[in-house]
Amino acid sequence: MPSRPTRTSIDLNADLGEGVGDDAAMLPLVSSANVACGFHAGTPALLRQTCRQAVASGVRIGAQVSYPDPTGFGRRFMDVSPHDLIADVLYQIGAMRALAESVGGSVEYVKPHGALYNTVVHHESQARALVDAVAAAGGLPLMCLPGSVVARHAAAIGIQVITEAFADRGYTPEGTLVPRGEPGALLTDSGAVAERVVQLARTGRITAVDGTALDVDADSICLHGDTPGAVAHAKAVREALAVTTVAVSAR
Repeated sequence: MPSRPTRTSIDLNADLGEGVGDDAAMLPLVSSANVACGFHAGTPALLRQTCRQAVASGVRIGAQVSYPDPTGFGRRFMDVSPHDLIADVLYQIGAMRALAESVGGSVEYVKPHGALYNTVVHHESQARALVDAVAAAGGLPLMCLPGSVVARHAAAIGIQVITEAFADRGYTPEGTLVPRGEPGALLTDSGAVAERVVQLARTGRITAVDGTALDVDADSICLHGDTPGAVAHAKAVREALAVTTVAVSAR
């Protein structure tokens, strides 16, 4: 199969406002900030500060919605009803909008976090509930895994899907993320992370943990702000993209 032509630009996003990592150092290196909404991490004061820093850096703000699980950092599946999930997501988007607007910004997309992100890849009722909540909040673009159930539901009702790939997470041969805690779940070498992003920009492909070449249609690439060495990874990615003349932009 022929490779896709090299991109001229790519969006880099990072999970921020979680009270871990160095948000101030990450923001100048990315073009989109997935700001925690308080359900898995972040206090209102921290989230408002993160929004203020994003506005100052010219970085797009997204509401990163989660299960109500601060103890587990939103990384544990919760068997919530569609009714409750819709309300939880609407609550988080509303709070993030108010915080962003108070510092001159705006929420421009929604991205699920952690276990919710992985669940809506395949879980029909939670995926539909998430999409229903986003639609009720005005139909903001939804950032999610390409080929996922939630992407299909969003596209079916006209919600823009921002497809995403991960610079620092391992992929299974099926194109899903290797669960955290399993071998190969995280890429920890900055050079390997940068190589992953360049490969994706040049060819539209990612190499899975078993060596399988996966075709990945990604509008945005995630660099987790809480990954060890996150700032070094982001700097290496920016330097590698500059060499390949691929611009970093959310537009």
